[in-house]
Amino acid sequence: MFTQIKETLKLRLFTYLKIRLIYYLRPVVLRLDQDVCQIKIPLTKRSMNHLSSMYFGALATGADLAGGLMVMWGIQRTGKKISFVFKDFQAEFLKRATDDVVFTCTQGALIKSLVDRAASSYDRVEETLDVIAVVPSVSMDEPIARFKLTISLRQRQDK
Repeated sequence: MFTQIKETLKLRLFTYLKIRLIYYLRPVVLRLDQDVCQIKIPLTKRSMNHLSSMYFGALATGADLAGGLMVMWGIQRTGKKISFVFKDFQAEFLKRATDDVVFTCTQGALIKSLVDRAASSYDRVEETLDVIAVVPSVSMDEPIARFKLTISLRQRQDK
């Protein structure tokens, strides 16, 4: 529980200072470890569309966080200056999100390998991550959306 609160506060501070749009949605870190990242985006007036379901931009933000937060965490652990960007983003929306949405990325091993490759050279490295979105109040087994995000990393050369 303490880890959830600590990671959520760190995320909110970072997004308040750097990416206000994400901060506005009030994401919550449910789990962040070497294997899995789970982010919850609450369905509120901030994230809702005109049909009372979650706006696709808020859904994309949740997917961004579920994959990107694990990458940022991995980069911090190396102590090296590594830049990362999203090179590609694909989304498959399966159902309407009518309540809070949980986004899960379970590719910690792939992300660790990617970060290690970036830390050991100055070449650009890329991998595609999968993120699944569910509405827990409806079903934890039935996704409402699937995302594929291509992450691109490169170690910076300080001059």
